[in-house]
Amino acid sequence: MLKKNYSKTGRACRVTFKLPAEVEATEAALVGEFNEWNLESHQMKQLNDGSFSLTVSLPAGQDYRFRYLLDGSRWENDWAADAYLPNEHGTEDSLVAI
Repeated sequence: MLKKNYSKTGRACRVTFKLPAEVEATEAALVGEFNEWNLESHQMKQLNDGSFSLTVSLPAGQDYRFRYLLDGSRWENDWAADAYLPNEHGTEDSLVAI
């Protein structure tokens, strides 16, 4: 799930990325163009209900590809992404439009 909160100037947006507990993972990382697909820089916090959440501030006016890496080995897309785009691995990336 994506929740967007734009700054008063509209030049930035705080995006909350959230994964439901149904993903059944013990760790989750947010990986995408905004962090150069770094597997470790954006670790998500697991909440009491088993879901995961992370809020990131991103510049407005751009689209960003991203995916979730679960337990260091399983890739998932966001079920509520703005769009999906094919990638070079034969799968799809989620897209968030800011």
